[in-house]
Amino acid sequence: MVAKFISNYKKKSLKERFLLFIGVLFLMIYLTFGLVIIFWKEFPIKLSPNYRIALGILFIVYGAFRFSRLMKSENDN
Repeated sequence: MVAKFISNYKKKSLKERFLLFIGVLFLMIYLTFGLVIIFWKEFPIKLSPNYRIALGILFIVYGAFRFSRLMKSENDN
């Protein structure tokens, strides 16, 4: 599976590689931000723990959703 991904990655144009890199970067940003919201006890915005966990999960799911749409659009082309 990894060999197939690398093979497909090498076939992409520079623009497609850049968009893939940006997609992975934003996935990592949303994942990190979601985990920070969940695990940072002294979060500057006063939220109850339930809302903080829900907001963190929302960021993580949104990042995964954006990345999955990017992968689907890359496969369609």
